[in-house]
Amino acid sequence: MPSPDEPISAAVACTTRDAEPLRFDFRNAVYEHWRLRFPQTQGQPREEHFLKSRQLAELFPTLAQLREQVLREITFPEERARAPQPVDHGFITLPQQLLEEDAQAANSSLLHRMRHAALQVRELADRVVILGIGGSYLGARALAEALLPTYHNELSAEIRHGIPRYYFEGNGLDNDALADLLHLLQPSAGRTDSREMRTALVVVSKSGTTLETSAAFRVLWRYWCDWYSKPLATQLLTVVTECQPPSRLYQVAQTLGLPRTAIFPIPDDVGGRFSVFSPAGLLPAAILGLDIGQLLRGAHDMTQHFFREPVEQNLPLLFAAVSYLYYEKLRKPIRVLSVWSKKLEALGLWYDQLVSESLGKEEKGPTPITAVQTRDLHSRGQQHQDGTRDRIIHNVFVNNIQKPAIRLGIMPDNADQLNDLCEKSIPDLLRAAWQATNQAYGEDARATTDLILPILDEYTLGQLLQMLMLATVIEGRLMGVNPYGQPGVEAYKRNMRCLLGLE
Repeated sequence: MPSPDEPISAAVACTTRDAEPLRFDFRNAVYEHWRLRFPQTQGQPREEHFLKSRQLAELFPTLAQLREQVLREITFPEERARAPQPVDHGFITLPQQLLEEDAQAANSSLLHRMRHAALQVRELADRVVILGIGGSYLGARALAEALLPTYHNELSAEIRHGIPRYYFEGNGLDNDALADLLHLLQPSAGRTDSREMRTALVVVSKSGTTLETSAAFRVLWRYWCDWYSKPLATQLLTVVTECQPPSRLYQVAQTLGLPRTAIFPIPDDVGGRFSVFSPAGLLPAAILGLDIGQLLRGAHDMTQHFFREPVEQNLPLLFAAVSYLYYEKLRKPIRVLSVWSKKLEALGLWYDQLVSESLGKEEKGPTPITAVQTRDLHSRGQQHQDGTRDRIIHNVFVNNIQKPAIRLGIMPDNADQLNDLCEKSIPDLLRAAWQATNQAYGEDARATTDLILPILDEYTLGQLLQMLMLATVIEGRLMGVNPYGQPGVEAYKRNMRCLLGLE
C-alpha cells in the first residue's frame, strides 16, 4: 500500500475474464494528475476543486478495515448482530450461492426454476407486464433497456425470437397511464386462443404492502379474470415476494390458487434496491431472454475482486473513496452519473435510488442526478460547465459497439458542410464528444471520472451493478450512516394509509 506521500495511480481495472476489462479512470479528479494533464491552467487558484493523492492514500487503511468488517458480518452471525440494523448483506454472496446451487443441482436449482418459468411465459404470451416500484422494478428495467434492442417492443415476434414485449407498471398512481395500458392489452374481440393475444403478469413486491403495486395488481387481475378463463389467468400470473416469513403478496397468491412453482422468493436479507440479482431482477431478465447465469458470473467476479484485490487496485473501494471525498471533504453534494448511451438511462435511475435511499439519512448524503449524453449536453451541460462548483461527474462510457458502425457518408453538393466527416461514424462522433467534454471540464477545473465498460452484455452489467452496490455500502460506512433500510420512505406510506383510512 503506498504511503500518503507517494503519487496515487488513478486508473484501475477489474480483469476477471479473458477480455477487455471494466476500468475506472479518475485522473481528472485527482489534483496531481489534473495539473499534469492541463498545464495551461497553472497559476490559477484551482487546487481546492480537486482531491489530493494524500487524502486518498490516508483513507486506504480505513477502506481496508471497512472491507474486513463487511467480510466478518457476512461470515459470523455475532458480528452481524452487533452491526447497526438492518444489515442486508445478502446481495453480496447471493450470486455465488445461486451459481453453486445451479452447478450442484441443475434440475432443481432456483436458476433452473426461473429459466423454466420464463420459458412457460414466453410460450403462453407475447407480452408481459411487470408490476413493481423502486428496487422491485428499476433493476429489471435497467437490464432490459441496456441489453435488449432499443425498439424491442416495435419488432415482430419473429425478429424478437419469441421474446415478449414488455411493460412496467405499478410504479406510480397515474390513472390515465394505467387506462392506456389496459386499452393496449385488451384482446381483440375477446380472442385469447393465440399467444399473440395474451399478456403475462409478473408481480414483484417484497413486503406485498406497497400500495402502488398492490393497487395496480388488484386492477389488472380483475381485467385478467374478465379476459381469460380462471385457469389461463392463473397460468399467466407469476409472483416474486418474500416467502419466509410469508408476505401479504404471498398470502394473496395462495388465496388465488397460484402453485408454489409460480412463486419466487426475495431473501429476507436482501433489500429492495439491492435485489437485482434475486428473482426480483433475474426472473424478468430470464423472461426477456437475457443470460442470467452471465449476469451472476459478472457480479460474483466483482465480489471476488472486491475481497481479494488490494485497496489501490480495487474498483468498488476506489469508487467509494473518490465519491465520499468529493462529498465529505470537498463539499460537493451533487453527484452526476453521466451515461454516454441512451440504453443506460434506466441504469442511472437505478443508481439514483441506490444512492438516495442508502446514503440520504441523518441530514447527510449526496444528491444523485442522471444525465444522458450527448442529449443533456444541450441542457444540463451548461450548468455542469459554467454553474456552481458543487458536483463530481462520473461518466459511464461503453468502449465497443455491438452493431456495425454507421458512417456519415457523402451528401450531394455538401449542403450541410459535413462532407469532410464522410468517413467518420456515429461512434467516432460520440467518442470525440466524450473526450471534448472531459477536456472542457478539465480546462475549467471541474472534476470528472470515467467508468469504461468494454461492451454492453450481461457479464459486464453484472460486474457494474455489483460494483456500484458494494461501493455504496462502503461509502455509507465512511459517512457513518447505515446503508441499509430506508426509514424516510416509510413516513409518506404511513401518512398515506392514514389519509385513506387504512390505519
